This record gives sequence, structure tokens and C-alpha cells, in this order.
Amino acid sequence: MSTNAAVLPFSLFTDFDIDLFKSGKHYRLYEKLGSHVTTVEGEAGVYFAVWAPSAAAVSVVGDFNHWNEEEHPLMVRWDGSGIWEGFIPGLGSGTLYKYKIQSHHNGVVTEKADPFARAAEHPPKTASMVWDSQYDWEDQKWMRSRKKHNSLESPYSVYEVHLGSWRKKNGWEYLNYEELAEQLVDYVAEMGFTHVEFMPVMEFPYDPSWGYQLTGYFAPTSRFGNPDGFKLLVDRLHQEGIGVILDWVPSHFPEDAHGLGFFDGSHLYEHPDRRRGYHPDWKSLIFNYGRNEVRAFLISNAIFWLDHYHADGLRVDAVASMLYLDYSREDGEWEPNIYGNNENLEALSFIRDLNTEVYASFPDVQTIAEESTAFTGVSKPVDLGGLGFGMKWMMGWMHDTLEYFKKEPIHRRFHQNDITFSLAYAFTENFMLPLSHDEVVYGKKSLIYRMPGDEWQRFANLRLLFSYMFTHPGTKLLFMGGEFGQTSEWNFEQGLEWNLLDYPLHNGVKELIKSLNSLYKKYPALHKKQFSYDGFEWLEYNDNENSVISFVRKTDDPKDDIVVVCNFTPVVRENYRVGVTKASRVKEVFNSDDKRFAGTGQLNEKIKVEKVGWHGCAQSVQLKLPPLGMVVLK
Repeated sequence: MSTNAAVLPFSLFTDFDIDLFKSGKHYRLYEKLGSHVTTVEGEAGVYFAVWAPSAAAVSVVGDFNHWNEEEHPLMVRWDGSGIWEGFIPGLGSGTLYKYKIQSHHNGVVTEKADPFARAAEHPPKTASMVWDSQYDWEDQKWMRSRKKHNSLESPYSVYEVHLGSWRKKNGWEYLNYEELAEQLVDYVAEMGFTHVEFMPVMEFPYDPSWGYQLTGYFAPTSRFGNPDGFKLLVDRLHQEGIGVILDWVPSHFPEDAHGLGFFDGSHLYEHPDRRRGYHPDWKSLIFNYGRNEVRAFLISNAIFWLDHYHADGLRVDAVASMLYLDYSREDGEWEPNIYGNNENLEALSFIRDLNTEVYASFPDVQTIAEESTAFTGVSKPVDLGGLGFGMKWMMGWMHDTLEYFKKEPIHRRFHQNDITFSLAYAFTENFMLPLSHDEVVYGKKSLIYRMPGDEWQRFANLRLLFSYMFTHPGTKLLFMGGEFGQTSEWNFEQGLEWNLLDYPLHNGVKELIKSLNSLYKKYPALHKKQFSYDGFEWLEYNDNENSVISFVRKTDDPKDDIVVVCNFTPVVRENYRVGVTKASRVKEVFNSDDKRFAGTGQLNEKIKVEKVGWHGCAQSVQLKLPPLGMVVLK
């Protein structure tokens, strides 16, 4: 094939596309850049387009030309966009390729994977793959009704999953997407979670990064199969009425030779100033949020997963690291902004643009910020001065609650504030309560082994922790393995310890989580006003002598009120009085000490409403509070 005939002039770009791209407002770049199977003048082939403004020459190398850069040079556009493009006849889906880039900068030569590739080779191989999806979706029913399921007033209980280690076959092999579409979907449906959240599924080179160091932003990882296999997994979840949240990482990217770093011999995607372009904690590069084309790349990527993969939400990783110029830096390692403070104004503006576009295009999804600081307005709408996320992780609740639970029950009365403090600020944001993968790694131990006491107390504590979490205002997130009391720390190389379900105490935790998911969905008081002051009222937060708290979860109709009472000690509290609002009958609808959950069975089978004023209510009831247990009254 002669050099000139090998690449034909062709473009998918209009002048308007280019204007949008240069201004950072083109949010569907994946329809133009990358590789696209198409037909030109009756001839089938692949159109390639890549942004490389500092390049002196760009060619496509691949398995079709023996990786020879002489054979298929692309043509540069003459509009100053920095885009190189061309059509190569005869190629199709499955073709392996990269871009060989000769830079204007000191003759640097790079060989890069396509930033917009829809598929990639299995690591450690690094080539991009042309992919022409043939998938037919069958989730129309879910897509029509998902606004209700993804609403902030609906139950939102998330099972966080690392696909590589949820379950192994033969002890060491990955399940592929098709197997996950059977086994994982059945399990999540059985457990009653409303959503799953996948730790990053975009292609990444290094297993120990768990997917948080991406090289293939538009390609589902090939570890578990091809892109249509991942679509099947999402589709099957939707058909079971389960939403899908994807972890998304716009905060940083690795320096791997085939990745985005120093792409065309210049700092194209990363900020050129190392004080803003290099992440000391993660040894990775930080996007240049002030560069229009980079903003368009990232927002297009977010939109792509919502558009092509029907994702119901994006959990945005490491938002705190984006917001602050001095994040994880010492004095002298950062430079203040034009107002003399530490906020990254370009990143703030990028985040607002991102959320504005996501909710404009997909009003029935959610964005969720993993943000650990006191930055205000994270989940406030952009037009009211906020960042525009739908929800924010409640790291303070997670930290204080785990800190409290690890204390021996005899000492808890001195730390009542640890368990009640979250309610002082619970409604300042739309909070999600996370017990995520970060809490069960790096020597922190598994959740069950963070609980004090003997075996019985550990399990009772864990059941109480989950019960408190599911009745506390806010949405819920639980990392896989926690739902049955996994004993070892999470290890990404090993499957979960499913054999533990042979033991009654572990199976009891699993049954408890199923019941809590059911409770959360069944009673509107637990979800309707989960982000509103109107939906919560303390009955008693000062009974530190008994280490007991009690509160009401409310809706507009007092008939639907739910009363929650937690006993954080192993002592059974007989005849414990709790105020109740107008009610002629009260029944216990949940008890974490139920024998179904491998508890001791200290239940309240008959509850008498008495005209005795208590907790500011005209009536009250006397309860038997189970040891290290929670009761829910209706």
C-alpha cells in the first residue's frame, strides 16, 4: 500500500465543532475524536482523529502495518485546532493501533494509546483497539422510570464493588462481564441494594492502583472481556431494577509512557507547573483545568459513560485534591490564586461546568463527590453558588462513628458526642454515608475486627453499626464483604471469603443487611426527607449514662413516623421509656437482636402506649432494649 493512498483525507469535524472544542464547550468529543468505523466513497475503513498541537508529524501504527510509522501519516487541520486526522480504508473493529508522534519540542518522539479509544489490549499490553459496538440494549423500562429510582427522595442503598475481587473462579481467575451479569446481578438483587457502584472500570495499567490510575478513559477494562460485555452487565442490572454508579477519576492520571502524560512532547493534558501538575501522594499528573480542550475532554468523558453505557451516576474521586492548591503540599510547594487564597479557581469552574452539563443532559442521574473537607455548598446547585453535585460523602460521620464503635462499651458513655455530632451538620449537604473500600485496607482491619469484645459482641456491634447507618439520615454505601462480616482486610488479588456464610453469625449479618434494605425501601420516613431537617427529630441524645440514643424519622404525615432506639452497651435495658407522638398502637418492625440475625432474641412483642409524658411527647412506651442492639418502632 503506497504512503499516499494509505490515508485518505476525511473529517467528521465541522467548523462549529472546532469552535466548540477550542472554547472548551464541546461535550460530545467522543463522536469526533478517536477511531470510528465508517465508510468513505463506498469504501469501509476507520477514521482516526487525535489532538496533538505540538506535533510535527503524527502517524497511525498498528498490527496492520507492522507498527511502521512511515506508512500511515495523518494530516493536520489548518484551523489551528491541533487535530490530526485521516481515513484508512480496509480496517475494522478489533484493529490494534497507537499514535506515533514526532514533536516540535526538541525532536521528542512519543508512542501513545488513543485518549478516545473505545477498547484496549489486556494489560500489560498497551495498544488501543478499534471497537464498533453491536450491542442492543434491553433496559428501556428502567431508563423510562429511573428518574424515580435515582431521585434524592428515594431509597438509595449502594453496594460498592471491585470487579476483580468480588468473586474468583478456580480460586484465582477473574469472572468475565458475562459471568458477573449472572452471578453479581442475582446477588445484588437478593440483597436488596438499590444501586451498585463499580470502582473504576476504565482501562488502567497497574492492578494495585485498583483502577484509580487511568490510561483508557473511554475503554472499559479488557480484564473482564470486551465493551459489549460490560454493556450486558449494566443492562442486566437495569433489568433487575438496580442502578449503576461508576467511579470516575478526573483528578489525576499516571505517567505511563503510553498514557496522557507529555502526550505530544508537551504538557498537553497536565498542568505545566509541577506545583499544580504533579501529585506528590499518588506520584501522578494533574489535569490542566484551565485549558479549554482538556475541560472538553473530561466533560465529554463523563457524558460518554452516561450516554453510551447508560450509567445512572458518577462518583467523582478525590474532589478535595482538585479544590485546593495546597492539597498535600508544604509551604513553598504551592502558589496562591489571584485572590491570595488556596482555592483552585480553574478546578472549581471546571466542576461547575461538569455538573451543569451532566444534569442538563441527564436530569435523571446523580453525581456524587468524594470530598473530605468542610468546603461549603458541594451539593448545592450551581446557580445558587454551589458546586452542583447531587450528593457528597459524609466522611465526618464515617470517621466519628467508627471511632466510637471501636471503644469498649463501658467507655462509650464518655464519648456520646462522637455518635450524635453528625446530626449537628447532617443537613448542610446531601450526604451519603460511606463504609467504603478505604475503611478496610492498609492495616485498618475489616469492619468486624474493628469492633471490640468477644465474638458475640463483635457481631452484635457490627449489626448495630449497620442498623444505625440505615436509620441515620442520608443515603448509604457499603463495600462488598462488609455485608456478611468478612474477617480479613480486603485484598484486590483475592476473592471475598464466601465460605464464611456457612457460619450462623456471618449469615446473620447478611440477613440483617437484607432486612435493612427492605426496611429502608418500605418506610417513607427513612428516605423521603433524608436530606432535610424536617425529616428528623431527637427524642434523647443525652442519655450517656446508659449509652442510649433515640430519634424520630418523619414524613409529612405523622402516621408514617418511625422511632429508632439504639443501645450501645451489652446490657439489656428493661422498661426503658421512650416518648411517642400521637399513636394508639405501636409495634416493633425491626430489631437487630432478632434470632434471624444470630442475635439473642430480646424482642418487644407487645408494646403498650401509656398516657405518660416523656421526651416532650404526651405519650410514651416502655421497651426492652436488646444488648448492643437497635429497635425500630412504627
